[in-house]
Amino acid sequence: VTTENESKPDTGPPGVPVPADDTPEVLNKALSGLSSRWKNWWVRGILTLAMISFFFFIIYLGPMVLMLIVLCVQIKCFQEIIHIGYSVYHSYHLPWFRTLSWYFLLCVNYFFYGETVTDYFSNLVQREEPLRILSKYHRLISFAMYLTGFCMFVLSLVKKHYRLQFYMFGWTHVTLLIVVTQSHLIIHNLFEGMIWFIVPISCVICNDIMAYMFGFFFGRTPLIKLSPKKTWEGFIGGFFSTVVFGILLSYVMAGYSFFVCPVEFNSDRNSFEVDCEPSDLFQLQDYALPAALESLTGWPTLRLYPFQIHSISLSAFASLMGPFGGFFASGFKRAFKIKDFANTIPGHGGIMDRFDCQYLMATFVNVYIASFIRGPNPAKVVQQLLALRLDQQLHIFNSLKTHLTERGLSAL
Repeated sequence: VTTENESKPDTGPPGVPVPADDTPEVLNKALSGLSSRWKNWWVRGILTLAMISFFFFIIYLGPMVLMLIVLCVQIKCFQEIIHIGYSVYHSYHLPWFRTLSWYFLLCVNYFFYGETVTDYFSNLVQREEPLRILSKYHRLISFAMYLTGFCMFVLSLVKKHYRLQFYMFGWTHVTLLIVVTQSHLIIHNLFEGMIWFIVPISCVICNDIMAYMFGFFFGRTPLIKLSPKKTWEGFIGGFFSTVVFGILLSYVMAGYSFFVCPVEFNSDRNSFEVDCEPSDLFQLQDYALPAALESLTGWPTLRLYPFQIHSISLSAFASLMGPFGGFFASGFKRAFKIKDFANTIPGHGGIMDRFDCQYLMATFVNVYIASFIRGPNPAKVVQQLLALRLDQQLHIFNSLKTHLTERGLSAL
């Protein structure tokens, strides 16, 4: 016997209106003779090549442009998710919902980017009095801004709609957690060197393309119910293709200082610089092959960049765990009965549809760098020392001199 609750399926909130087909007219005419399956294949392929070309172009423009693009993508992803919430619940005429959502986005960005400025541009901050004051009271100002938004939300509560308004309050904060926090981690990864941005994002793109290709031509076995078009053949083919791609791309990029050097701010020139002596991570080294591989290839050693070994971990995560970001997004879209987050890119949906896997990848890369790569940064230590009072600097100098003398470096 089924209960009343079991007999009624969870229909969820009303669906978001489905946008009309926005495929460019020139493509519609050129592909009019094809079936919908092949038409979609060609539209996705052409737009994918266009997006990859744009990606190469912004890489050429340098790290500052990349950071601005990340900020723009973050804002667009936030707008797409918030728009879904507004489209579903707009009939309730909730006051201030969109205004407060954008205000909280401003608050969170002010907090995160303020922390970044203080961390990476300490010389500039200490040199300018207004920036020094803002840096000193940054967290207090951030909290005051958030508290203002919190009070505005409480004042906007309307009788009979309390529960719904708290739903939307949670909606906004989860969106901030997913979108803004992850994009902030992408910026931090960029400061470690553009290779830590380009290789992970390229691995996700490669996996997405190759999984689609393998699934399109060979797919027979469904992978997960949330995404009926995903297949095991595509998943496995995408994995091996991405690992090989990651190793090859890492080999090409590791030889260029422009990609491997940390992005640093030169206070004398007031500009960003990507110039350094590459670390051991980006120096070719010989690795002894196991006996089985040596007998098979005839090579006693293999010459690789250490970063190529790390790239295997990045590629594996992009292939095995990255798609779960897409599955999560698929479940979210099914819950609200929509196909895509938006119709910004024909054949691909919205910006969030293209970055649902990237945000999960960004978090992994940041954790990976902190756990296995990053060590003490002498430049940052010097910047912090120069920000101290003269008596504090003298005390540290004497302590360091005593420590070095005890270790037998008195001659220095």
